[in-house]
Amino acid sequence: MIPWLESNTPFPDVSQALTVDAPGLLAAGADLSPQRLLAAYRQGIFPWFSEGQPILWWSTDPRMVLKTGDFHVSSSLRKTLRKVERSMREGGPWQLKFDSAFEQVMRACAEPRRDGPGTWISEEIVAGYTALHRMGYAHSSELWHEGELVGGAYGVSIGAMFYGESMFARVPDGSKVALAHLVGFLRMHGVMMIDCQQETAHLASLGAAPIPRREFLAHLRQAIAAPQIVDWDSPPSLLPAHAAVQAGLSEAQDRGAAQAQYGSPPARG
Repeated sequence: MIPWLESNTPFPDVSQALTVDAPGLLAAGADLSPQRLLAAYRQGIFPWFSEGQPILWWSTDPRMVLKTGDFHVSSSLRKTLRKVERSMREGGPWQLKFDSAFEQVMRACAEPRRDGPGTWISEEIVAGYTALHRMGYAHSSELWHEGELVGGAYGVSIGAMFYGESMFARVPDGSKVALAHLVGFLRMHGVMMIDCQQETAHLASLGAAPIPRREFLAHLRQAIAAPQIVDWDSPPSLLPAHAAVQAGLSEAQDRGAAQAQYGSPPARG
């Protein structure tokens, strides 16, 4: 049995997460207030549940992470990034931005996808994370074309730790360009690791890999103690996506997606 959390109940230690049936499931209940979400992320815990379920809290082991120095840029993505960077320099139709449409990015991530069932991003999730965004803890990376949002990613930033939540694309490589923009920016600000939470082949193709939870938590404790990133401006002359292209980048092997007995919510991503 997992514990039921009331609004004032602290999280149990992550070592109490289930190891069978629904591996990583730690607790249920409570709420998605900014205070609860921040407490969760600082302890390596994240919410993941489908509509009609109670709020479920997870701490998976192993933990899927993307080390920012390992982000893999394929040759086709490299060409796209150069095109976008050139467009930004020349005032063309492609633009990369941060935080200009946070809720819009979340809702785009929540739209049905051709390769899977409905979304896990409910109205309750949107409300919780937009509240974090207003407090400066949640951010979006956005790709725009002729004023239209065509790709994006969002997540939570605490100190020198970034927790990736979801991505979307309406044009080829749209989500990858937004992620490259984010990775380059985070590298410049000393962020070494992005939490991806669960294993998927798509994340593995971008350079993410699983690590033991104890290793993840050891890094987390140091990272969240670092100063908060407060300046999310992205001047074209320092386009972070270009920094990501130029970094020494390696490719990871594909890995399968984790499943849970509790009628797994649609995959995060």
